[in-house]
Amino acid sequence: MAMLVARIIWLAVFLSLGGELGQCVRAQPVAAPFAFRNARRHQARVRVQMQRNLLVVSCELNGFGPFNFLLDTGVATSIITVPALADSLRLRHGERFRVVGAGGADSGLLAYQTDSVRFTLGGVEAPRLAPLVLESDVLNLSGYVGVPIHGILGSELFRSFVVALHPEESFMLLSDPATYRAPHGRQWSSLPLSLEKGKAYFTAPVQLTDSLTLDLKLVLDTGASHALSLETDSDPRLKVPARRLAAELGQGMSGAVRGYLGRVPLLQLGRYKLAAVLTSYPNGADVHRRADVPRNGNVGYELLKRFSLVIDYAHQRLLLRPNLHLREPFEHDMCGLDLLATGPTLHRFLVLRVEPESPAFKAGVEVNEELISVNFLPTEYLTLTQLSRLLRTEDGRLVLLVLRRPNGDLHTVSLHLKRQI
Repeated sequence: MAMLVARIIWLAVFLSLGGELGQCVRAQPVAAPFAFRNARRHQARVRVQMQRNLLVVSCELNGFGPFNFLLDTGVATSIITVPALADSLRLRHGERFRVVGAGGADSGLLAYQTDSVRFTLGGVEAPRLAPLVLESDVLNLSGYVGVPIHGILGSELFRSFVVALHPEESFMLLSDPATYRAPHGRQWSSLPLSLEKGKAYFTAPVQLTDSLTLDLKLVLDTGASHALSLETDSDPRLKVPARRLAAELGQGMSGAVRGYLGRVPLLQLGRYKLAAVLTSYPNGADVHRRADVPRNGNVGYELLKRFSLVIDYAHQRLLLRPNLHLREPFEHDMCGLDLLATGPTLHRFLVLRVEPESPAFKAGVEVNEELISVNFLPTEYLTLTQLSRLLRTEDGRLVLLVLRRPNGDLHTVSLHLKRQI
């Protein structure tokens, strides 16, 4: 995956999307791109599946599909990441752009803008969307997410409707902003949003140490599967905590993105306080800092999924109500494996990386081995989401892995999961 500014997706380590892709595209029209297919309707319910803390929706493009897109408030312009899809639909090749990778280096990747693409999902439709198309599927979102992914649906949907997300019910409710009535009740809390360059920002108090709490400007980012990311070069008072874990946080188009994992003691959203929030701190030298809107970081879906959310761009507010996940601890991978889903059904899992000094490293697991079973359960019956949960469930839990080496030999390892941060 690619780190192109500060779009972070947590995938055992965290990786990034977006950034310059959104910056290089001309501003979109003010008019709402999406509308109800039945003009007399004021609401539409759309199915959403959550995979690896990412929201996936099914869309039709120009009447063909369905195709899976990540639902992402952190991208200003939608992206088709699989060029073969655009070619099969015979989409027009418009103006081309060169994508800049982490650190400002030339990644060598080209993209082009197309137009007049009809996006349909559920009871809503955008008749003439103008997504960006990558000329190479370098992101390989399908392999990292574990289900087929064809692109990223950006803020065009959120600019068109009031979007209510209910993580525990696997659907979202799209409402006409003109007739929308906000929910009432003591559990609902409201945060003001500012809309800048197609993205939504809010300010939240973040306790960094026992004596320092700062009001930080954060991107509302449903397309990031981590909890919180902070950019230390955005404010001299932002420091990486003393208790931290050095990590390779992602692979940028021009090299690895490194940094640290740590925790902030407290983050407050409205009246709700979340403790010991797992936080990423990417190295400034590895992250291209051409963000067109100054900010301190972003909040992703590992944190947001703990609430029922109403994302209301029209009235510039975020409404939230806690659900049963609110008090769940924020956990990192306890095994030390990065897995990539491969094969026709994405049910073969290859070891992409082994974290140094992790339980998997000490047990002798190596890159390019194939994971065959976990605790005697064949991986062909598991999704990548289920595997990720298994490997971050309980500190000290014994896990038995069967792996196949590149030469075909099978071997078994036993290890104990370990909370590393």
